Amino acid sequence: MGTDANDTALKLTKQGHASVRLEKDGRTLVIDPGGYSEQEAGLGADALLVTHEHPDHFDELRLRAAMEANPEAEIWTLRSVAEQLSGAFPGRVHTVGHGDTFEAAGFEVEVHGELHAVIHPDIPQITNIGFVVDGLVFHPGDALTVPERPVKTLLLPVYAPWNKYAEVLDYVRTVSPAQVYDVHDGLLGDLGLAFFGRMLGEGGPGTGGAAHNQLRPGESVRLAR
Repeated sequence: MGTDANDTALKLTKQGHASVRLEKDGRTLVIDPGGYSEQEAGLGADALLVTHEHPDHFDELRLRAAMEANPEAEIWTLRSVAEQLSGAFPGRVHTVGHGDTFEAAGFEVEVHGELHAVIHPDIPQITNIGFVVDGLVFHPGDALTVPERPVKTLLLPVYAPWNKYAEVLDYVRTVSPAQVYDVHDGLLGDLGLAFFGRMLGEGGPGTGGAAHNQLRPGESVRLAR
């Protein structure tokens, strides 16, 4: 699951639900420290990325705490989130969208995607963006966005009101990464985690060659280029 430290690009730490922490060269980037993640999920970040406005991905208090703890920290997100924060942190909150590229605390980031997956036709569809970090790892937020470039590591939203197992499996096959790490699993207990571990692993119909992995909150792995 991990790689030799001499061939690493990023250290990835799973946080609660949909949040991950990426570290390299003494800098830290955090994605989606929302309301289902740890209270301190954003603390220590030099850069924060938010995929969309739903509270399990965007928690204003967690982001404010991170920005206040580090006066040099900055946020990159879509307009619906940026508008709620930019007044409190002028010049430190950046609006981005599909096709944009930028550097955040030494990490190279690409933006892919535009819309949240459909939950139900009666529920308005909101905007959602995903982030490819250092050309290596892709976090799609709440969508099954296929990035317009190959990625080695896919952070897979494994369980949500808007998806089902067949869609999740076909998404992995379409993206065709070398490896998958589950995210968006905060609503699953041990039985649910075991089910997806089996169905996306050796007990299932096959991911098209992608190695499926699960991390508990607080566990880390080193990702090779």
